[in-house]
Amino acid sequence: MKICRFYHPQHGARWGVVQGEAVYDLTAVDERFGALVNLLNTPGLQQVLLDEVLEQAVEGVPLLLSDLDRPPSPDAPHLLAPIDEQEVWAAGVTYRRSRDARMEESQKAGGGTFYDKVYEADRPELFFKATPFRTVGPNAAIRIRRDARWNVPEPELALVLSPDLRLVGYTIGNDVSSRDIEGENPLYLPQAKVYVGSCALGPVITLAESVADPKRLTIQLTIRRGGGVMFNGQTSIAQMKRTFDDLITYLGRDNAFPQGVILLTGTGIVPPDDFTLEEGDEVEMTIDEIGTLRNTVKRG
Repeated sequence: MKICRFYHPQHGARWGVVQGEAVYDLTAVDERFGALVNLLNTPGLQQVLLDEVLEQAVEGVPLLLSDLDRPPSPDAPHLLAPIDEQEVWAAGVTYRRSRDARMEESQKAGGGTFYDKVYEADRPELFFKATPFRTVGPNAAIRIRRDARWNVPEPELALVLSPDLRLVGYTIGNDVSSRDIEGENPLYLPQAKVYVGSCALGPVITLAESVADPKRLTIQLTIRRGGGVMFNGQTSIAQMKRTFDDLITYLGRDNAFPQGVILLTGTGIVPPDDFTLEEGDEVEMTIDEIGTLRNTVKRG
């Protein structure tokens, strides 16, 4: 089962449940479901939606998921990032390919092998990524920094966690990064990672009970420019070195997330060193059982 957040011109932001291609308005059924935290705090959410909510929701007029999959407009319904008050955090160097890329970019600037040490260490790299304000949804524009020369998308499986750090669902995350800034000095990581439009989420949240084996999920990245494919890559969640439980446990150490939290789990797809995003590019990320997150690129 999937849930989504969408905008309705007459009603504003809403949460919906996806059944096939139809989206039913959960917020109209129960005003509690106007906030993601209430969904996250509902024990056995999938069964509750099936047993108690869906029957009421289908009495309303459904929207089609395909009709919501359009660029944001105040005049037409469209998908929003599946987040409202949650922080977004991220894990780094969880795939060998990511470790190698981070080492290459730091060595170009005279750095050391600290990324190799992170990859092998017991403690994972975890960092704050975005607030809802800095996050965009499907078909919106991600941003690349004006003061960066080497920018890349990073497709990642995102864990949707309740306030007590229970895994409720999965979505797709784009951890947009400025590799030249990060490579110059690891202390510049927040500037390379955290700015307005540096994160995209969507298109929906697939509830955890619906995914039998997340390790079997594959991630596909396609970048298009002027109608042509500039890059195409694929990886599998099975290639992750760290487990979800490991990342969640460290995230929760001496920290609290009263609204829940979104945790990006790292990327295993890295475009070649001679590639950088340009304004007007189209970035498409697909994960089995979740869907496809599409975004355009804007500079500054």
